[in-house]
Amino acid sequence: MTTPATPPVQAEEDVDRYDPGYRQWLAGALAKVRADANRSSDTHLLAVPLPSEWGVDLYLKDESTHPTGSLKHRLARSLFLHALCNGWIRPGKPVVEASSGSTAISEAYFSRLIGVPFIAVMAESTSLEKVRLIEFYGGRCHFVQNPDEVYDAAAALARESGGHYMDQFTYAERATDWRGNNNIAESIFEQLSQERHPEPDWIVATAGTGGTSATLARYVRYTGRATGICVADPENSAFFPGWRERDAGVTTGVGSRIEGIGRQRVEASFIGSSIDRMMRVPDAAAIASIRLLTELLGRRTGASTGTGLWAALRIISEMVQAGRQGSVVSLICDGGERYLDKYYSDEWLAANGIDIAPYYRRLEAFLRTGVLA
Repeated sequence: MTTPATPPVQAEEDVDRYDPGYRQWLAGALAKVRADANRSSDTHLLAVPLPSEWGVDLYLKDESTHPTGSLKHRLARSLFLHALCNGWIRPGKPVVEASSGSTAISEAYFSRLIGVPFIAVMAESTSLEKVRLIEFYGGRCHFVQNPDEVYDAAAALARESGGHYMDQFTYAERATDWRGNNNIAESIFEQLSQERHPEPDWIVATAGTGGTSATLARYVRYTGRATGICVADPENSAFFPGWRERDAGVTTGVGSRIEGIGRQRVEASFIGSSIDRMMRVPDAAAIASIRLLTELLGRRTGASTGTGLWAALRIISEMVQAGRQGSVVSLICDGGERYLDKYYSDEWLAANGIDIAPYYRRLEAFLRTGVLA
């Protein structure tokens, strides 16, 4: 009878990758990002004047007052904290992002803050003012012809440079703490706490990554509120048909003309199951809405704001007709100064075949009657 062979003894192994120099750099980078948040006061919740007899209040959360001028400042801060704590951003290595502009501006800001290079991959149609701001914060712009090429181009640049592809479209919903910690949802409800209708009937968001709508939807469920979450989507976006058909594989052949929102595919950060309602908003309606908002508030905003505003006004019209009082909240995503050559240019509208006049007349009638027909 043979004796079984004794298995060979495995040598002990110990791989130590602890890098004190990197950890010191990381602690400094995190401190700088947290200090930026500590310096930045919360954004305002603006009341939009509507006829008092309607009994309905409309508020706009003004995200344009962040240091980099848009809603994406919150996202960029969260993405940087997420990536730094995961060990993905390294000293001297670039951060690369696929963006339609505003996220890239904010990420360029945070890259400069912690001292790493930044490369923005964007469509050639991105507004010149956004390009200028990215370069102002020390970023470099890499242009592609079609919006749906940004993902592969950004990933390739990150591989070639040894940098990190931030990938906002995948990580937006998981990088933000939706339970609280001064996220946008917690801020909205805190600011509404002294109003006559402190729990809004609806909050209307738009979707670029889907991260903001996911944060809002999760928070209202987590805190036991009845507020509905509506996402307004522009023309040529996959989010609306994908949500309507419950098919995350939907794609479109043309990119959105409304910068910052609408994608040709359903992004991973868009959590459709958390959304209560969606509206597809014509681009002309969105642009007419920001022209009207200029008259109401005396300031310009981007067309993504107009997309959400049109949907919010449709909801208010339903409430007025039903005799239901309450409140509705939407967002000012960024300022209109970035789009003077586009959404505020009659020449650009004509060149793109966009006629806002019929929608503007409908808005004027709404302010008189409460009915957005």
